[in-house]
Amino acid sequence: MRYESVRAADIVVIRGGGDIATGVIQKFYRSGIRLLVLETEKPTAIRRSVALCEAVYDGVATVEDVSCARVTSLSELDKCYERKLVPILIDPHGESIPRLNPAAVVDAILAKRNTGTHKDMAPVTIGLGPGFYAGDDVHAVIETMRGHDLGRLILSGCAQPNTGVPGEVGGKGAERVIHAPVAGEMRHVHAIGDVLDAGEVICEISGEAVTAPLSGVLRGLLRAGLQAPAGMKIADMDPRLDVDWRTISDKARCIGGATLEAYFYLQSNRRY
Repeated sequence: MRYESVRAADIVVIRGGGDIATGVIQKFYRSGIRLLVLETEKPTAIRRSVALCEAVYDGVATVEDVSCARVTSLSELDKCYERKLVPILIDPHGESIPRLNPAAVVDAILAKRNTGTHKDMAPVTIGLGPGFYAGDDVHAVIETMRGHDLGRLILSGCAQPNTGVPGEVGGKGAERVIHAPVAGEMRHVHAIGDVLDAGEVICEISGEAVTAPLSGVLRGLLRAGLQAPAGMKIADMDPRLDVDWRTISDKARCIGGATLEAYFYLQSNRRY
């Protein structure tokens, strides 16, 4: 059954609610655009303090001036909009998109590959990062690699390929990212925002201690209770002691602004 609200054609669907997607959500929300966020049943965001997908677990999540509320059906969207909340729906495969008939679809999953987004989903489709080809899979691609081209709007072609090497933060790159040494359930010893010395225990997985590789602020940590396969990214350290881990990052803001630009650019090109 199709969503019957007369405002459906004005809604933008954001696939994904992680920390980068949250930067996108905030830009659209502040521009007065109604949104629907689609997520998996168990999101695995690391920077959970700035990821609206936490609403899947907690019912409601707030990052800066944006609050997101979990819904179970499209019939609940209007109530969210009346309360100035961004609705988030568990729908990893985008099955609700044809029923919604939205103005645009933004793939902000950042899976480094296309997990199913295509141009027929909406009049405007935008893919973030590698895995999409503008003009084929989607109408536009946003560059997500740190550097000179971060946030570049690509109308033909694709973003830079994934290098597998994290961008530098405070002079630290790959060494600031922590991966699961074994498979198992996450148990926290420290919390996001804690200041740690190198070698301190961050968490445990299947009884094995995971330690901080450097001194700094624990900026990201996989949610406790989740099962982590061996090798999965589970935590993120920031050597800058003055980092504000409660607010959206510079990278997410840049990508968010670029995605909003792409939306309006493609909308205007459709009109003229």
